[in-house]
Amino acid sequence: MGGYFGVVSRGDALSDVFFGTDYHSHLGTRRAGVAACSADKGLQRVIHNIENSPFRTKFEDIFDEMHGTSAIGCISDSEPQPLLIRSRMGAFAISVTGVVNNAEALLEKYLEESHGHFDAMTGGRVNSVELIAAMIAQKGDFVAGLRHVQESVEGSASILILKEDGNLIAARDKMGRLPIQVGKSEEGMCVSFESFAMHKLGYTKVRELGPGEIVELTPDGMTTLAPAGEEMRICAFLWSYYGYPTTSYEGINVEAMRNRNGEEMAEWDVKNFTDENKPDYICGVPDSGTPHAIGYANKSGIPFARPFIKYTPTWQKSFMPASQKERNKVAKMKQIAVHELIEDKKLLFVDDSIVRGTQLKETVDFLYENRAKEVHMRSACPPIMYSCKFLNFSRGNSEMELIARRTIVELEGEEGNNHIEEYSNPDTERGKKLRRAIAEKFNFASLEFQSLEGIIKAIGMDPCKLCTYCWTGKE
Repeated sequence: MGGYFGVVSRGDALSDVFFGTDYHSHLGTRRAGVAACSADKGLQRVIHNIENSPFRTKFEDIFDEMHGTSAIGCISDSEPQPLLIRSRMGAFAISVTGVVNNAEALLEKYLEESHGHFDAMTGGRVNSVELIAAMIAQKGDFVAGLRHVQESVEGSASILILKEDGNLIAARDKMGRLPIQVGKSEEGMCVSFESFAMHKLGYTKVRELGPGEIVELTPDGMTTLAPAGEEMRICAFLWSYYGYPTTSYEGINVEAMRNRNGEEMAEWDVKNFTDENKPDYICGVPDSGTPHAIGYANKSGIPFARPFIKYTPTWQKSFMPASQKERNKVAKMKQIAVHELIEDKKLLFVDDSIVRGTQLKETVDFLYENRAKEVHMRSACPPIMYSCKFLNFSRGNSEMELIARRTIVELEGEEGNNHIEEYSNPDTERGKKLRRAIAEKFNFASLEFQSLEGIIKAIGMDPCKLCTYCWTGKE
């Protein structure tokens, strides 16, 4: 994934961009960068690796290195960015969030037409941000170039550009899979992925850009350079997992949605409880599973509890180490048990999702090691059946990395892939087998997934405006 924050101001913009970008740290763990523009120094840029150190630590000296009345910052889980580009349209800084699935084809086409070259990374791969910048410059003006990118990229690309005149250009990806939100203050304008970031910095929301919309921002306001398209497919998983609790997309708050989602799950689930199998506590797998669990507890009337606490002062993110073995170890080291809430208790946990299940197995083993009587598991979204084609979520070398797909093949061989819709449905025999098989793998006393209808209802948007590809395989 990744996040971005940009400001164009009458005063210094760097402080707001520093804090605004930091507020997007939950969206990526690999690299971060800031670019600024000032009258005396022109465009400046700094990029740091943040895999083992937070954004603030790596960029705390930025005020000694650069300044400007406009700036952009980004958190990236992919290539280093923002990049500084020199073109016939002038110099500019560019940041891109999304995935370019057809990068090789676009690269070959560009090289054939331009006879140019790129700075290659290890293995000959090209930074996709540089490729997109080259495609923009190919058309001679920003609007035509951005439209060219939107029409050519298979995947998604939300783009933020800082021009050498200090103005910002923001272009939401063609289908609006990721948000771009615009705010204003007395000093100028801002662009943000997360709405709360601009609110905390004193900006009032103007509006969210529509799918494919392109705008230019100056300290005095916003001009639409290209109108929004009709179709939208915003990622539904933003509400279930990626989004920060205090943010809103399309006017729908993340925390409130997660509470509603938990309520929806409980309404279906509690019908099957008896005195014998009723849990003692409803619990959330920290952190994004917790608000789903609170909604579930409130609806079911079963107390909410936190049987273990994550020790986060030194281990904020369990996925920082490069190897899965080290990630699992870090995840285990972070979990501190509250024995009084675990020992001899029947616990029902709600997690935001079950993707590969690698760390979930460690969590369940940890609970049983601390003498839990039963551990039931609920996923706040449907079984993930397809690797995401549009963002960095659930991407891998093979869909067999997904626990649901791998289990289906174990149950039925390749023939099972012809019945994925049945396996997603808990009311079918195949659906019941899938749930039993995964529960046995992880030693769950029971397992259930939120339904597609339930999560869409909790979001509260028109289903045709939501991307649910990872669950349905339908674009």
